[in-house]
Amino acid sequence: ELFAMFFNSVTNGGKTTLAEKLKNMLPNCDIISQDDFFKPESEVETDERGFKLYDVLDALYMDEMVTSIRNWMKSPASSGVVTEEPENTCDNLKNVHILIVEGFLLYNYEPLNELWNRRYFLTLPYEECKRRRSTRVYQPADTPGYFDGHVWPMYLKYKNELEENASMQVDYLDGTKSQEELLSYVYSDIIQELNKLRE
Repeated sequence: ELFAMFFNSVTNGGKTTLAEKLKNMLPNCDIISQDDFFKPESEVETDERGFKLYDVLDALYMDEMVTSIRNWMKSPASSGVVTEEPENTCDNLKNVHILIVEGFLLYNYEPLNELWNRRYFLTLPYEECKRRRSTRVYQPADTPGYFDGHVWPMYLKYKNELEENASMQVDYLDGTKSQEELLSYVYSDIIQELNKLRE
């Protein structure tokens, strides 16, 4: 039995940390990260302002990402680490293989739309997002004005497209909440969904 959940978020929204923590709480769980599918810098387009356009689908090998997800679904690895859990939960989940897909541009790429069970979107307000971004080191490094000129506008565009798509079922999460609170909510939600599948 397979269960795939997708985590999307604004830059520095906390999706990777959340995904890693969930992996340690869930049996037979693996993570596929969109960041692993970026094209090399030389293949990423540059706009008229000199900004490298990383926050668009064309900056990624999306077809390879879909292939990786499909390959996992054909033969899911069962190397997930199971932490101490209530026995009934373990019994109920031991035959389930769980995949967490995490990235920043997952929900407006059509070929991914049929592969999910649950979709989450971590949001952050502008100031907090900019503050967190400024504490991270990127390769290549952010150029002056890059966040305001490219990263944030692309996030707003993408989020607006999602919100306008009535058929898109996404659970929006407040990225300013503590990791513990977010983890507790998502874990409970997943267990509930898995129990529904087993009924």
